Amino acid sequence: MQRKKFVLIFFAIFAASLLPAKAMREGADQGEVRIYSVVNEDETKALADLFTQETGIKVSYLRAATGEIINRVIAEKNAPQADVLLGGAESLHISAAKAGALDPYTSAHAASLPAYTYAKDGTWTGFCVLTLGIGVNEQRFREKFPGKAYPASWDDLADPAYKGELIFTDPVKSSTGYLFLQSQLQGRGQDLGWDYFRKITPLAAQLPASGGAPPQLIGRGEYAVCVAYVHALELYSSQGFPVKIIIPAKTVGEVDAVSVIKGGVNRTNAQRFVDFMLSKPAQELFTSLSHTIPVNPEAKASGSAVSAQTIDLLNYDSELAGSERDAVLQQWERELR
Repeated sequence: MQRKKFVLIFFAIFAASLLPAKAMREGADQGEVRIYSVVNEDETKALADLFTQETGIKVSYLRAATGEIINRVIAEKNAPQADVLLGGAESLHISAAKAGALDPYTSAHAASLPAYTYAKDGTWTGFCVLTLGIGVNEQRFREKFPGKAYPASWDDLADPAYKGELIFTDPVKSSTGYLFLQSQLQGRGQDLGWDYFRKITPLAAQLPASGGAPPQLIGRGEYAVCVAYVHALELYSSQGFPVKIIIPAKTVGEVDAVSVIKGGVNRTNAQRFVDFMLSKPAQELFTSLSHTIPVNPEAKASGSAVSAQTIDLLNYDSELAGSERDAVLQQWERELR
Protein backbone atom coordinates (compact mmCIF):
# COMPACT_ATOMS: atom_id res chain seq x y z
CA MET A 1 0.00 0.00 0.00
CA GLN A 2 2.82 2.43 0.84
CA ARG A 3 4.53 1.65 -2.48
CA LYS A 4 1.29 2.26 -4.38
CA LYS A 5 0.77 5.53 -2.54
CA PHE A 6 4.32 6.65 -3.40
CA VAL A 7 3.76 5.91 -7.09
CA LEU A 8 0.49 7.86 -7.14
CA ILE A 9 2.05 10.85 -5.39
CA PHE A 10 5.10 10.82 -7.65
CA PHE A 11 3.10 10.83 -10.84
CA ALA A 12 0.65 13.38 -9.49
CA ILE A 13 3.65 15.70 -9.14
CA PHE A 14 4.71 14.78 -12.67
CA ALA A 15 1.24 15.48 -14.02
CA ALA A 16 0.99 18.85 -12.27
CA SER A 17 4.13 20.05 -14.00
CA LEU A 18 3.09 18.92 -17.50
CA LEU A 19 0.66 20.14 -20.16
CA PRO A 20 -2.76 18.49 -20.50
CA ALA A 21 -2.44 15.00 -21.92
CA LYS A 22 -3.40 15.79 -25.53
CA ALA A 23 -1.13 18.83 -25.75
CA MET A 24 1.67 16.91 -24.01
CA ARG A 25 1.54 14.15 -26.62
CA GLU A 26 1.46 16.64 -29.48
CA GLY A 27 4.37 18.75 -28.30
CA ALA A 28 6.33 16.80 -25.70
CA ASP A 29 9.24 16.06 -28.02
CA GLN A 30 9.96 19.78 -28.20
CA GLY A 31 10.74 20.40 -24.57
CA GLU A 32 10.87 17.57 -22.06
CA VAL A 33 12.33 14.17 -21.23
CA ARG A 34 11.50 12.01 -18.21
CA ILE A 35 14.17 9.77 -16.73
CA TYR A 36 14.28 6.82 -14.37
CA SER A 37 17.80 6.90 -12.95
CA VAL A 38 19.94 4.36 -11.13
CA VAL A 39 23.04 6.57 -10.88
CA ASN A 40 23.59 8.69 -7.78
CA GLU A 41 21.39 11.70 -7.13
CA ASP A 42 24.13 14.31 -7.54
CA GLU A 43 25.35 12.70 -10.77
CA THR A 44 21.81 12.51 -12.16
CA LYS A 45 21.18 16.17 -11.37
CA ALA A 46 24.49 17.30 -12.86
CA LEU A 47 23.81 15.40 -16.09
CA ALA A 48 20.24 16.68 -16.25
CA ASP A 49 21.40 20.26 -15.76
CA LEU A 50 24.06 19.96 -18.47
CA PHE A 51 21.59 18.37 -20.90
CA THR A 52 19.10 21.19 -20.33
CA GLN A 53 21.87 23.77 -20.69
CA GLU A 54 22.99 22.29 -24.02
CA THR A 55 19.56 21.53 -25.51
CA GLY A 56 16.97 23.63 -23.72
CA ILE A 57 15.06 20.42 -22.97
CA LYS A 58 13.57 20.15 -19.49
CA VAL A 59 14.44 17.02 -17.49
CA SER A 60 12.22 15.37 -14.87
CA TYR A 61 13.72 12.37 -13.08
CA LEU A 62 13.14 9.78 -10.41
CA ARG A 63 16.21 8.25 -8.79
CA ALA A 64 15.95 4.91 -6.94
CA ALA A 65 17.81 1.64 -6.38
CA THR A 66 18.46 -0.50 -9.44
CA GLY A 67 16.09 -3.37 -8.68
CA GLU A 68 13.20 -0.99 -8.00
CA ILE A 69 13.81 0.97 -11.21
CA ILE A 70 14.21 -2.07 -13.46
CA ASN A 71 11.10 -3.71 -12.01
CA ARG A 72 9.18 -0.46 -12.47
CA VAL A 73 10.20 -0.16 -16.13
CA ILE A 74 9.08 -3.73 -16.82
CA ALA A 75 5.84 -3.38 -14.82
CA GLU A 76 4.92 -0.21 -16.71
CA LYS A 77 5.71 -1.50 -20.20
CA ASN A 78 2.08 -1.25 -21.31
CA ALA A 79 1.72 2.28 -19.92
CA PRO A 80 5.23 3.77 -19.64
CA GLN A 81 5.66 6.74 -17.33
CA ALA A 82 9.22 7.67 -18.33
CA ASP A 83 11.29 7.99 -21.50
CA VAL A 84 14.83 7.01 -20.48
CA LEU A 85 16.37 4.33 -18.28
CA LEU A 86 19.68 5.74 -17.04
CA GLY A 87 22.25 3.51 -15.36
CA GLY A 88 22.42 -0.10 -14.28
CA ALA A 89 24.60 -2.85 -15.68
CA GLU A 90 23.84 -4.02 -19.21
CA SER A 91 22.53 -7.39 -17.97
CA LEU A 92 19.59 -5.58 -16.38
CA HIS A 93 18.88 -3.61 -19.55
CA ILE A 94 18.95 -6.95 -21.38
CA SER A 95 16.29 -8.24 -18.97
CA ALA A 96 14.14 -5.16 -19.59
CA ALA A 97 14.60 -5.54 -23.34
CA LYS A 98 13.58 -9.21 -23.24
CA ALA A 99 10.44 -8.14 -21.37
CA GLY A 100 9.61 -5.81 -24.26
CA ALA A 101 10.10 -2.60 -22.26
CA LEU A 102 12.88 -0.95 -24.31
CA ASP A 103 12.87 0.73 -27.71
CA PRO A 104 15.87 0.05 -30.00
CA TYR A 105 18.01 3.08 -30.81
CA THR A 106 21.61 3.07 -32.03
CA SER A 107 23.32 6.41 -31.57
CA ALA A 108 25.64 7.69 -34.27
CA HIS A 109 28.28 7.95 -31.51
CA ALA A 110 28.26 4.14 -31.11
CA ALA A 111 30.34 3.72 -34.26
CA SER A 112 33.45 4.84 -32.38
CA LEU A 113 32.85 2.64 -29.32
CA PRO A 114 34.16 -0.87 -28.53
CA ALA A 115 31.67 -3.54 -29.62
CA TYR A 116 31.09 -4.79 -26.07
CA THR A 117 29.77 -1.40 -24.94
CA TYR A 118 26.47 -1.46 -26.84
CA ALA A 119 23.78 -3.89 -27.94
CA LYS A 120 23.78 -4.95 -31.58
CA ASP A 121 19.99 -4.51 -31.63
CA GLY A 122 20.25 -1.02 -30.15
CA THR A 123 18.28 -1.75 -26.98
CA TRP A 124 21.03 -0.43 -24.69
CA THR A 125 24.21 1.62 -24.95
CA GLY A 126 27.00 1.71 -22.38
CA PHE A 127 28.35 5.06 -21.20
CA CYS A 128 31.03 3.94 -18.70
CA VAL A 129 32.95 0.85 -17.58
CA LEU A 130 32.43 -0.64 -14.10
CA THR A 131 34.64 -3.13 -12.23
CA LEU A 132 34.11 -4.95 -8.93
CA GLY A 133 36.71 -5.02 -6.18
CA ILE A 134 37.20 -5.41 -2.44
CA GLY A 135 37.25 -2.41 -0.14
CA VAL A 136 38.94 -2.39 3.26
CA ASN A 137 38.78 0.27 5.95
CA GLU A 138 42.42 0.07 6.99
CA GLN A 139 41.95 1.54 10.46
CA ARG A 140 39.05 -0.72 11.45
CA PHE A 141 40.70 -3.75 9.87
CA ARG A 142 43.86 -3.27 11.96
CA GLU A 143 41.75 -2.88 15.10
CA LYS A 144 39.60 -5.95 14.42
CA PHE A 145 42.23 -8.20 12.87
CA PRO A 146 45.68 -7.20 14.16
CA GLY A 147 48.46 -8.80 12.13
CA LYS A 148 46.07 -10.29 9.55
CA ALA A 149 46.73 -9.73 5.83
CA TYR A 150 44.11 -7.92 3.79
CA PRO A 151 41.88 -10.20 1.70
CA ALA A 152 43.50 -10.56 -1.71
CA SER A 153 41.06 -12.89 -3.49
CA TRP A 154 37.35 -13.59 -3.61
CA ASP A 155 38.01 -16.83 -1.71
CA ASP A 156 39.55 -14.86 1.15
CA LEU A 157 36.14 -13.29 1.88
CA ALA A 158 34.87 -16.70 3.02
CA ASP A 159 37.08 -16.52 6.13
CA PRO A 160 34.74 -17.01 9.14
CA ALA A 161 36.72 -14.33 10.96
CA TYR A 162 34.91 -11.71 8.86
CA LYS A 163 31.49 -12.53 10.32
CA GLY A 164 29.78 -9.22 11.09
CA GLU A 165 32.49 -7.18 9.36
CA LEU A 166 31.68 -8.02 5.72
CA ILE A 167 29.02 -6.31 3.59
CA PHE A 168 27.89 -6.65 -0.01
CA THR A 169 24.66 -5.65 -1.71
CA ASP A 170 21.45 -7.63 -2.08
CA PRO A 171 21.43 -9.09 -5.63
CA VAL A 172 17.63 -8.86 -5.78
CA LYS A 173 17.68 -5.10 -5.24
CA SER A 174 21.06 -4.04 -6.59
CA SER A 175 22.81 -4.46 -9.94
CA THR A 176 26.11 -4.48 -8.01
CA GLY A 177 24.95 -7.44 -5.95
CA TYR A 178 23.65 -9.29 -8.98
CA LEU A 179 26.91 -8.73 -10.85
CA PHE A 180 28.85 -10.15 -7.88
CA LEU A 181 26.52 -13.16 -7.70
CA GLN A 182 26.63 -13.85 -11.43
CA SER A 183 30.39 -13.42 -11.68
CA GLN A 184 30.95 -16.11 -9.05
CA LEU A 185 28.41 -18.46 -10.64
CA GLN A 186 30.03 -18.04 -14.04
CA GLY A 187 33.62 -18.11 -12.81
CA ARG A 188 33.24 -21.13 -10.51
CA GLY A 189 30.37 -22.97 -12.16
CA GLN A 190 26.85 -23.18 -10.72
CA ASP A 191 27.47 -25.72 -7.95
CA LEU A 192 30.67 -24.17 -6.59
CA GLY A 193 29.28 -20.68 -7.08
CA TRP A 194 26.23 -21.35 -4.93
CA ASP A 195 28.45 -23.10 -2.35
CA TYR A 196 30.56 -19.94 -2.21
CA PHE A 197 27.54 -17.77 -1.40
CA ARG A 198 26.33 -20.27 1.18
CA LYS A 199 29.64 -19.60 2.94
CA ILE A 200 29.88 -15.83 2.69
CA THR A 201 26.24 -14.75 3.06
CA PRO A 202 26.01 -15.78 6.74
CA LEU A 203 29.12 -13.68 7.38
CA ALA A 204 27.53 -10.48 6.04
CA ALA A 205 26.52 -7.90 8.62
CA GLN A 206 23.96 -6.52 6.17
CA LEU A 207 22.96 -6.65 2.51
CA PRO A 208 22.16 -3.07 1.47
CA ALA A 209 19.83 -2.31 -1.43
CA SER A 210 22.08 0.23 -3.09
CA GLY A 211 25.56 -0.28 -4.56
CA GLY A 212 26.60 3.05 -3.08
CA ALA A 213 26.05 1.90 0.51
CA PRO A 214 29.05 -0.46 1.06
CA PRO A 215 31.72 2.11 0.06
CA GLN A 216 30.05 4.71 2.25
CA LEU A 217 29.82 2.38 5.26
CA ILE A 218 33.39 1.20 4.77
CA GLY A 219 34.61 4.76 4.35
CA ARG A 220 32.98 5.77 7.64
CA GLY A 221 34.55 2.79 9.38
CA GLU A 222 31.30 1.05 10.31
CA TYR A 223 32.59 -2.23 8.84
CA ALA A 224 35.98 -3.57 7.82
CA VAL A 225 35.46 -5.25 4.44
CA CYS A 226 33.08 -4.87 1.51
CA VAL A 227 32.47 -5.82 -2.10
CA ALA A 228 31.81 -2.78 -4.28
CA TYR A 229 32.58 -1.10 -7.54
CA VAL A 230 36.17 0.10 -7.70
CA HIS A 231 35.15 3.58 -8.82
CA ALA A 232 32.89 4.01 -5.79
CA LEU A 233 35.68 2.94 -3.44
CA GLU A 234 38.11 5.24 -5.25
CA LEU A 235 35.80 8.17 -4.64
CA TYR A 236 36.08 7.74 -0.87
CA SER A 237 39.80 7.01 -1.01
CA SER A 238 40.38 10.21 -3.00
CA GLN A 239 38.54 12.18 -0.30
CA GLY A 240 40.97 11.02 2.38
CA PHE A 241 39.05 8.13 3.92
CA PRO A 242 41.27 5.16 4.97
CA VAL A 243 39.99 2.92 2.16
CA LYS A 244 42.26 0.30 0.67
CA ILE A 245 41.18 -0.99 -2.75
CA ILE A 246 41.99 -4.56 -3.79
CA ILE A 247 41.17 -5.81 -7.30
CA PRO A 248 41.22 -9.62 -7.18
CA ALA A 249 42.18 -11.76 -10.14
CA LYS A 250 39.25 -12.75 -12.34
CA THR A 251 37.13 -9.84 -11.26
CA VAL A 252 34.21 -8.77 -13.41
CA GLY A 253 33.56 -5.69 -15.46
CA GLU A 254 30.37 -4.45 -17.07
CA VAL A 255 29.19 -1.23 -18.60
CA ASP A 256 26.64 1.11 -17.10
CA ALA A 257 24.00 1.60 -19.77
CA VAL A 258 21.33 4.00 -20.97
CA SER A 259 18.22 2.97 -22.89
CA VAL A 260 15.11 4.43 -24.50
CA ILE A 261 11.93 3.18 -22.83
CA LYS A 262 9.43 1.77 -25.32
CA GLY A 263 6.26 3.81 -25.71
CA GLY A 264 7.55 6.87 -23.85
CA VAL A 265 5.89 10.14 -24.84
CA ASN A 266 9.16 11.95 -25.48
CA ARG A 267 10.85 9.45 -27.79
CA THR A 268 12.85 11.96 -29.86
CA ASN A 269 14.18 13.68 -26.76
CA ALA A 270 15.00 10.31 -25.22
CA GLN A 271 17.18 9.54 -28.23
CA ARG A 272 18.82 12.95 -27.89
CA PHE A 273 19.60 12.12 -24.26
CA VAL A 274 21.30 8.87 -25.31
CA ASP A 275 23.41 10.86 -27.81
CA PHE A 276 24.22 13.33 -25.04
CA MET A 277 25.36 10.58 -22.63
CA LEU A 278 27.96 9.47 -25.18
CA SER A 279 29.22 12.97 -25.90
CA LYS A 280 32.60 14.19 -24.68
CA PRO A 281 31.17 16.86 -22.30
CA ALA A 282 28.76 14.43 -20.63
CA GLN A 283 31.38 11.68 -20.40
CA GLU A 284 33.94 13.98 -18.80
CA LEU A 285 31.38 15.40 -16.39
CA PHE A 286 30.31 11.91 -15.32
CA THR A 287 33.83 10.54 -14.85
CA SER A 288 34.79 13.62 -12.82
CA LEU A 289 31.95 12.85 -10.40
CA SER A 290 31.94 9.04 -10.45
CA HIS A 291 35.60 8.05 -11.17
CA THR A 292 34.28 5.54 -13.73
CA ILE A 293 36.03 4.88 -17.04
CA PRO A 294 34.35 6.69 -19.97
CA VAL A 295 33.61 4.77 -23.18
CA ASN A 296 34.04 7.76 -25.50
CA PRO A 297 37.71 7.57 -26.62
CA GLU A 298 37.89 11.36 -26.83
CA ALA A 299 36.78 11.86 -23.22
CA LYS A 300 39.49 12.33 -20.61
CA ALA A 301 39.04 10.03 -17.61
CA SER A 302 39.25 11.23 -14.03
CA GLY A 303 42.88 11.37 -12.93
CA SER A 304 42.28 8.66 -10.31
CA ALA A 305 40.22 6.30 -12.46
CA VAL A 306 41.64 2.79 -12.68
CA SER A 307 42.77 1.77 -16.15
CA ALA A 308 40.89 -1.16 -17.67
CA GLN A 309 44.19 -2.48 -19.04
CA THR A 310 45.50 -3.18 -15.51
CA ILE A 311 42.59 -5.43 -14.50
CA ASP A 312 42.41 -9.24 -14.85
CA LEU A 313 38.82 -9.61 -16.06
CA LEU A 314 36.64 -12.69 -16.05
CA ASN A 315 35.20 -13.68 -19.43
CA TYR A 316 31.73 -12.61 -18.35
CA ASP A 317 28.61 -13.45 -20.35
CA SER A 318 26.21 -10.55 -19.85
CA GLU A 319 23.62 -12.08 -22.20
CA LEU A 320 23.49 -15.16 -19.98
CA ALA A 321 23.30 -13.00 -16.86
CA GLY A 322 20.34 -11.12 -18.27
CA SER A 323 18.46 -14.15 -19.60
CA GLU A 324 18.64 -16.15 -16.35
CA ARG A 325 18.22 -13.27 -13.92
CA ASP A 326 14.74 -14.27 -12.74
CA ALA A 327 15.69 -17.91 -12.15
CA VAL A 328 18.92 -17.01 -10.34
CA LEU A 329 17.22 -14.48 -8.06
CA GLN A 330 14.43 -16.94 -7.27
CA GLN A 331 17.05 -19.47 -6.17
CA TRP A 332 18.78 -16.79 -4.09
CA GLU A 333 15.55 -15.99 -2.28
CA ARG A 334 14.78 -19.66 -1.68
CA GLU A 335 18.19 -20.54 -0.31
CA LEU A 336 19.85 -17.43 1.06
CA ARG A 337 17.28 -14.76 1.87
